[in-house]
Amino acid sequence: MLQALRDKSSGWIATVVLGLLIVPFAFFGMEQYLFQRNDTFAAKIEAPPAWWRSAPDWWIVRKIFWSAEEIAADDFRRSFEQARQQQRQAQGEAFDSRRFETMEKKREVLDSLIDQTVMRIATENAGFAIGDEQVKDYIASIPMFQVDGKFNVQRYRLALSSMNPARTSKQFEEEIRQSLQQSLIAARLSGSAFLTKSETLRLIALLRETRDVSFLTLSAPAADNTPVPAAEIAAWYKAHQNDFRSPEQVTLEYVEIDGSALPMPDISDEEELRTRFEQEKARFVEPEQRMTSHILVAVDAGADAAKQKAAETRAQSLLQQAKGGADFATLARQNSDDAGSKTTGGDLGWIAQNGQMVKPFEDAVFATPAGTISGPVKTDFGYHIVQVREIKSGKAMSFEEALPELERLVLESGRERAFNDLTNKVVDEVLKSPTSLAPAAKAANLTVQRIGPFARGRGTGIASNPAVMRAAFSESAKQDRMVSDPIEIDGSRSVLIRVVEHQPEAVQPLTKVGPQVVAAVREDRAKKAAKAQADAVLARLNKGETLLAVSENLKLPMANVPSVPRGAPMPTAEAVEAYFEAQAPKADKPSYGTVEVGPAQYVVFAVTKISSGDAAEVTDEERKGFVQQLAPRLGDVDTKAIVDAARKKMKIDIAEDRL
Repeated sequence: MLQALRDKSSGWIATVVLGLLIVPFAFFGMEQYLFQRNDTFAAKIEAPPAWWRSAPDWWIVRKIFWSAEEIAADDFRRSFEQARQQQRQAQGEAFDSRRFETMEKKREVLDSLIDQTVMRIATENAGFAIGDEQVKDYIASIPMFQVDGKFNVQRYRLALSSMNPARTSKQFEEEIRQSLQQSLIAARLSGSAFLTKSETLRLIALLRETRDVSFLTLSAPAADNTPVPAAEIAAWYKAHQNDFRSPEQVTLEYVEIDGSALPMPDISDEEELRTRFEQEKARFVEPEQRMTSHILVAVDAGADAAKQKAAETRAQSLLQQAKGGADFATLARQNSDDAGSKTTGGDLGWIAQNGQMVKPFEDAVFATPAGTISGPVKTDFGYHIVQVREIKSGKAMSFEEALPELERLVLESGRERAFNDLTNKVVDEVLKSPTSLAPAAKAANLTVQRIGPFARGRGTGIASNPAVMRAAFSESAKQDRMVSDPIEIDGSRSVLIRVVEHQPEAVQPLTKVGPQVVAAVREDRAKKAAKAQADAVLARLNKGETLLAVSENLKLPMANVPSVPRGAPMPTAEAVEAYFEAQAPKADKPSYGTVEVGPAQYVVFAVTKISSGDAAEVTDEERKGFVQQLAPRLGDVDTKAIVDAARKKMKIDIAEDRL
């Protein structure tokens, strides 16, 4: 029997079957059959390889050769939250969080992330790369990593560790590299965009074009209070379910650690105060100060050698005049290029050696004896002639003089120590019981509080804090229900949170949103009635009636506005945009149109005359300024065209259910 099995398994049929089985296992592995994959992306972008850009979008080719990048749902939510905060700041009290949570807005934010990824892939495929030096230079230029205008390694590491989530220097450098890479083509296109003189003049003439317009605003239809049939309600609800979705919500329990509420530390121990005084004597010294004046001969740091030499020669001449007995203040008023001190004879007041002045200048001041003049001193601003008029020696403060500041420092340190001790105590208890805040609260004599349910961007109190919101809506917090790490609210206040309830985004039942559906149906009826009214008026005009006759018939006032420029609110910016999109009037026949300017509110207009802008009146300076303003926009248009073309060559999957 075994021999028979061996004979059959070595035949050509067995070989073919085995070959067919090898193909999928070789390409995709056993895990495709044994394990189920849970996708978490908001969007997935697949692109053909750079060496085979015309690779066909066949399933097997795409799986083997194409590269794939995913935009994680968490990254999308983070970007969406940033967009929400920007809108909230821009609109203030007018911001409507519910209207912001539309699928259209979500797709807009996601499309922006997709465009960034597509641009980065296109840049890489084109062979562009960002070098290590470019990354380092860019990071060094970021103000938050600088101390006194210079890159500081300690500040850099501290900032990375305090980010949410914390990043290593390698991770952050890679983020910067990717950011620079995806903006590389856009920056080059914006920098290279140009307009010919004829194009510039033609565009300026178009922008300066004006139109003579007559318009009337139609009355809004009367409020519709007629009953809405149940069938119509059900049909509207079914067709517009996304309008009646309840947002994702969480309910939190939390413990708040407030340093300002802790008992005041004891600062009556004079020995402790004196010990602190000895440890920090350098803090309690009034530094030496020098009354200083100067004369600046300005020259750009990047100027050529001839200009540098000319500035230095002029500075030497002024130095000789000052040392020869000429009045320094008069020389400064007549010759200094420092507008801030020129009118006061070059007076800079008292200067301390604390880094407020550029180092070469500061070093020269504190190397110049009182009553003397030195220079020229070279800085990035040019050449300085320095006069030190008086010196005020540094003075060490006594213990009694420093006592108020010592008490403040000891009090501050004591509070910080107590706050850290309490926080550590709470964290230790949480590590013992990571799924409950009660034991930690009991051990630290704190209260477990509750807040919610609330949606993203709609929380109050601690729930309005961006860091709390990020932690509360993270996948791990919603799924694991573990107590979070301490989240800093401000310098002396932090909270630990735990998600106790999570309600995913869902369509609300018709029984709950029935009144909203009825209101939406009536609003739609009003819009349609207003549109029908506007179309009826437009039909009358196209048949030969004049706008004046229609306004008199409808007893509505008509406005005649000559020379309407682009962007003017006549009566709204949207209306003016419609005026300029309308066709040019022919002979004596106006060009008619309608435009919606508000909910169920239409304007009917007539364009009677078009006046072209006179490009001949444009000066060279105006033309140059116009080109400078428009060139970046032309670069943006070119960039958008490249992104659109690249997107057509890629396969993009969007998971709307994860947005």
